[in-house]
Amino acid sequence: MRLRPMYLALLAQAMAGLALSSCVSGRTNELPPASYVATQEVPGEQYLIGPLDQLNIFVWRNPELSAKVQVRPDGRITTPLISDMPAVGKTPAMLADDMKLALSEYIKEPIVSVIVENFSGTFSQQVRIVGATEKPAALPYRANLTVLDAMIAVGGLSEYAAGNRAKLVRYDRATGKQVEYHLRLSSLLKNGDSKANVRLQPGDVIIIPESMF
Repeated sequence: MRLRPMYLALLAQAMAGLALSSCVSGRTNELPPASYVATQEVPGEQYLIGPLDQLNIFVWRNPELSAKVQVRPDGRITTPLISDMPAVGKTPAMLADDMKLALSEYIKEPIVSVIVENFSGTFSQQVRIVGATEKPAALPYRANLTVLDAMIAVGGLSEYAAGNRAKLVRYDRATGKQVEYHLRLSSLLKNGDSKANVRLQPGDVIIIPESMF
């Protein structure tokens, strides 16, 4: 009989631990709200050239070597005197430097500029919206992009969307893992809840399920 109070105490402690771990594992990650209009516009991350981007390659004083090209699906470009130059994953400045090095075999001290005229970006710089929306799409990320901006771009929720069960999947560079966050898209779009508007990052994926009824 003396052991019974101790046994009960240990049992209660174990049950409390299980309940706590259950609450922690089941907790939904939340993102801080973002304002509808950014209080201060700031530059985003450096732009990386992606497949199908339209590039204007300008070689100063050598118009015959300048060209407007589209990045091929394999991530390379071809210009006069240069074949199969890797472009994807580079900044325009990095590609310009590589073009200078390649052209230096043919002309003295070339000056090259690379201008992105029509961009798609790499997957790591796109925001993808899939599921119950009017126009699922992959959007090139721009500085200060929010969920509201992304939903406007895809035409909002579909008729049967369960907007408040949507989730955002984000790659955490610090841990190397994907993290899921809860989104309240119906509250944002139908009720005007400003706290449901959150800021996006390059590479985010928004998944919108359909309602079961």
